[in-house]
Amino acid sequence: MAGKVSKTKKKTAKAKFVPNIVAFACNWCSYAGADTAGINRVQYSPNFRVIRTMCSGRVTPGHVLKALKLGADGVLVSGCHFGDCHYIFGNYKAVEQFDRTKALVKTLGLDERRIRLEWVSAAEGTRWGEVIDEFVAQITTLGPSPLNHKPKSRK
Repeated sequence: MAGKVSKTKKKTAKAKFVPNIVAFACNWCSYAGADTAGINRVQYSPNFRVIRTMCSGRVTPGHVLKALKLGADGVLVSGCHFGDCHYIFGNYKAVEQFDRTKALVKTLGLDERRIRLEWVSAAEGTRWGEVIDEFVAQITTLGPSPLNHKPKSRK
């Protein structure tokens, strides 16, 4: 009997929530910043998937909402710092798109903290790791996305 675990212990020892995060990263700065983090062996949470975009300004509300619909618990959009955009005004466009996205997320009744906009340059590998860790911690605190809730099947 010493090797058996009681049913109550099994129920209380549920697996810790591990969030699924999608990061849309600008090709010229943020994606390169993620690459710099890897080259410099910066340690950060592995709970995300990067989608490389040519510019953060090209990430529409539809992209973010589709990521949430397909199972993401949080979505990060990351681009160049102001004045460093490869496309001159792409990051200003990203702010406009993100404001629209925030309004839609709020209208849908989701917590606005499930989405985030950050600026990370190619030389900021350490910052990339910090942003990822902060966002993963934030989403972990919020818990699973209500869009990922699977209703119990009827029998």
